[in-house]
Amino acid sequence: MIKQLILAVAALAASITLAWAQVDVNKADEAALDSVRGLGPAKTKAILEERKKGEFKDWADFEQRVKGVGEKSAIRLSEAGLQVNGKSKDGAPAKAAATAPAKSTK
Repeated sequence: MIKQLILAVAALAASITLAWAQVDVNKADEAALDSVRGLGPAKTKAILEERKKGEFKDWADFEQRVKGVGEKSAIRLSEAGLQVNGKSKDGAPAKAAATAPAKSTK
């Protein structure tokens, strides 16, 4: 019984982590934006203020309209889970898949 309870709690924690993994800049509220590593209260406020003028069309639009966000920081934010219209930043490295170690041919 205890093992089942621990397994259920672990599954719940994993699903919560996965649910917050991606944050769309056009749909997220202040708390969701603040949860993205690399965004603090000041940058979140700037994003929300710019979004009031209209949704961000793409990453280029986001970078142009939000002061202090350039190519490199946009890539870092994308790696941390920020998306624009459901898309990650082009050029942001995908998370590496686990690979098996190479076999020796000796």
